[in-house]
Formats: sequence, C-alpha cells, structure tokens
Amino acid sequence: MRAFGLIGKQLGHSFSKKYFEEKFQKLGITDCSYELFPIDSIANIETILASNPNLIGLNVTIPYKESVLKYLDHLDPSAEKTGAVNCIKINSETGKKVLTGYNTDTFGFQQSIKPFLEPQHDKALILGTGGASKAVEYVLKQIGVNCFFVSRSNDESKENYFTYGQINEQKITDHFKLIINTTPVGMYPDVDSCPNISFDSIGPQHLLYDLVYNPEQTSFLKKGKEKGAVAINGLSMLYHQADKAWSIWNS
Repeated sequence: MRAFGLIGKQLGHSFSKKYFEEKFQKLGITDCSYELFPIDSIANIETILASNPNLIGLNVTIPYKESVLKYLDHLDPSAEKTGAVNCIKINSETGKKVLTGYNTDTFGFQQSIKPFLEPQHDKALILGTGGASKAVEYVLKQIGVNCFFVSRSNDESKENYFTYGQINEQKITDHFKLIINTTPVGMYPDVDSCPNISFDSIGPQHLLYDLVYNPEQTSFLKKGKEKGAVAINGLSMLYHQADKAWSIWNS
C-alpha cells in the first residue's frame, strides 16, 4: 500500500484528504491511502516518517512550510527560490529515506490567477509574509508584477514592507489594483474576520485574491465584490497544486 498524507497544525477541515481519496476512487486506484497528520511541532515529522514506512509523499500546510526545510535532503528550484515547501517526495529505494521538497503552490497560484490579470495589475499588495506569500511573490515577479507586503509589525530593514496602519485609502486607490490575502484571516471557523484594510478605496479595476478557500466567500472577498472588484478564492489554486503534487509523487 502506497501512503500519502498532510502535515500541519489544524487539519480538521482539510481539502487534501477528501480530494485525494476521491481521486483514488475515480481512477480506480486501490493501493493508495491518504492520511492527516496534525502535529504541534515540525520536529514530529521524524516520528511520522519512522512510524509510516510506506509513505511516498507528504503535503505541508500552515505553519510548517518554512520550518520543514531543515528536515529535507534536497530542494527543487521552486522550493529553493521561495524558501517554502508544501510538497515532499520520499524516496526509500536505497534503504534510507531521501526527502525532496517542492513548492507546488507556485504552479497552482500561477494557473489560477493568470486568466484574471489585466494591465492595471502591475503592482501587488500581498497581505502576510509567511510561506504562502513567498510562492505568490515568486510567481508575480516572474510575470513582471512588483510586490509589496503588509504585516502586523514593521521591519524597516526590508524594502516594500508596510504595516496595516501605513496602508491608507490613497495607496490602494492609486497604486495597488491587485491585493492578495495570504494569511489565514477569515478562514473557518473565524469567518467574520477580515484583513484590516480600507475597502472604501476598492473599485471595479481591483482584483482581490484570497488564498483561503473555506469558506468559499470570505469577508475579504465579499467586501471587495460589494465595491465592484473581481474577487476569487484559492480553491482553483488548491486543485492545481494538488494535481502537481500527484504528478511529482508518481514521476
């Protein structure tokens, strides 16, 4: 039996298990399983690997996309350049487990956003500075979009970084027609939460993208749509990145 799984902190409403189990059923695959591995520390990955010898691949989610790197033997260029991993391929052919990290979020994000990009989306305001934000930045820079980040604390040593208090209506109206939420704010069950930006400055030329997919319409997206913006969630990105992971595990 080939085994796959997901490691993260809170996995009760995970997309991955349902998605892959439905894939196995649809393709008539009977020799594969997909399990959830909720862990309180990334160090527990060693226990998971030791107690699950049939593991071939792992997905990685919040908050371990960056801290998992030190447990890997190799990094694919996508993971090396972003500094974040959400997919691990496990090779045990030599008798020793060799772990290679990939970032399939980059592929998923690129495939999901490119049909919506317009010429005015040449500057992106990225909410959050975690592992997911690095995948978003990696993709946008490749297609010529300048990236600016918003976080709760200010790091004056970094360029293009703002705090939420520094993002006023004029900045959003005049400069940032593309706003991407890479934080878990608004994710179920905290569905009433919303990133602290001014929606009065949002209009029809804006594109709002939320990596959160549960609920499908977050408060962030609802408020954007009320102002006429194009608003899309991260569900399509999830499908694309999951299919990419499946391809990597079976290559």
